[in-house]
Amino acid sequence: MIKEWIEEYGPCNEEEILSALREIMQEITLAGLSRTDFFERAAFYGGTALRIFYGLDRYSEDLDFSLLKPDAAFSIEPYFKTIQDEFKSLGLTVSIKEKKKNLQSPIDSAFLKAETIWQEIILEDIIKETGVRSNRTLKIKIEVDRQPPLNFQTEEKLLIRPFSFYVKCFTRSSLFAGKMHALLFRKWKNRVKGRDWYDLEWYIKKGIPLDMQHFLARAKDTNDWQEDSITQEQIITLLDRKIESVSFDNIKEDVIRFIKDDDALNIWSPKYFKELAHKLKFSN
Repeated sequence: MIKEWIEEYGPCNEEEILSALREIMQEITLAGLSRTDFFERAAFYGGTALRIFYGLDRYSEDLDFSLLKPDAAFSIEPYFKTIQDEFKSLGLTVSIKEKKKNLQSPIDSAFLKAETIWQEIILEDIIKETGVRSNRTLKIKIEVDRQPPLNFQTEEKLLIRPFSFYVKCFTRSSLFAGKMHALLFRKWKNRVKGRDWYDLEWYIKKGIPLDMQHFLARAKDTNDWQEDSITQEQIITLLDRKIESVSFDNIKEDVIRFIKDDDALNIWSPKYFKELAHKLKFSN
């Protein structure tokens, strides 16, 4: 079954096979969680949610979730066995370990690893064709925000493998709000995340409106915005300033391994993104 799933991606090299396998592991993890009360308590968001359920054309690495209401005592650990059982039902063995943090954090993190996945999946033909090394370790980070900013919208989205089930997800507009907040206020000093800009372009080109209420909740939660309201013009001004402050060479370098068509980045420049910014749509 796993081999057939991978072949559906049409991978051409080792990295594409690894990306396909990682996405399959993400979907199996979601399937395991769907057998529990997890999606009564939390919703799926972030780049992986955008790719799996809304058609974003780049790969994403992590599984990000937000509780529906704050709960500082929440732990992902009780769900580990169900996730592992889901992999076991497909003939795969994975380990999951909760990440212990020295500092108090609202984020509960865990790492799911499949160290023997190449031995357990019959991939001889694909391995011969692409030269994949069978000793590669696949790892997925799972994060749950236990004290999230609220005012987001959710909807049920269907996934049909490894069986049919529903996942509670942020809507596209609320996902856009989280992405815009990350792009504008990510605390990475001089580092940039090219995937933020790739996703921004995707949202605008798709005509998806930005959820202003959730954006405001996130900006106030991180103390990046102190006022009780924000206007469309203020958001565009913030974005224009960000565009002027970043290196697009660095942005392209970061995103290039996550996409198939490098030529799509040729047009990227401050001028291009400033013009895109003025095509933003908003939802109150």
